Amino acid sequence: MTKTRCAWVGESQIYIDYHDEEWGRPLHDDRKLFEMLILEGAQAGLSWITVLNKRESYRVAFDHFDPAKIARYDEAKVAELMNNPGIIRNRLKIQAAITNAKLFLEITQHETFDHFLWKYVKHTPIVGHWQRIEDAPVSTPLSDQISMDLKKMGFKFVGSTIIYSFMQAVGMVNDHTTDCFVYQQMR
Repeated sequence: MTKTRCAWVGESQIYIDYHDEEWGRPLHDDRKLFEMLILEGAQAGLSWITVLNKRESYRVAFDHFDPAKIARYDEAKVAELMNNPGIIRNRLKIQAAITNAKLFLEITQHETFDHFLWKYVKHTPIVGHWQRIEDAPVSTPLSDQISMDLKKMGFKFVGSTIIYSFMQAVGMVNDHTTDCFVYQQMR
């Protein structure tokens, strides 16, 4: 029996796997949340498939998204990353990952990153009821608020659209279309 998926998935196996196993499923692991924040920022101006295809290279290049290691990256490491064809070689995005790692560590001195983020949705995913993915918003007043709060703290590449995409990815928002098998599972 063929599963009905969100229309954006298409035929690419990497997209199918990402959709079926990750996108919109509540994520509570601090390191994985940090990874998704960095990858969503890296996507800015690009397609998500570009990032997915480079994800494994990112994991190697960025020390498996260990924020303590990334926070210590120096100019030599930035130069190394700028020469790595396996990642998106954008200096501002690389430097944002370093800045964001430092701020992540500041937050986690007081609470988990999971708790910090999920309290915005009262620890319960917001469920969209979209018949078509085009009906889902690209940002909301809540993503505006989270973006503004993160920017005040000094985070980079955390605009409202990036944050809403992040919220969708980590399951803070369930924006699977109502005909999608994952939407049904998540209810």
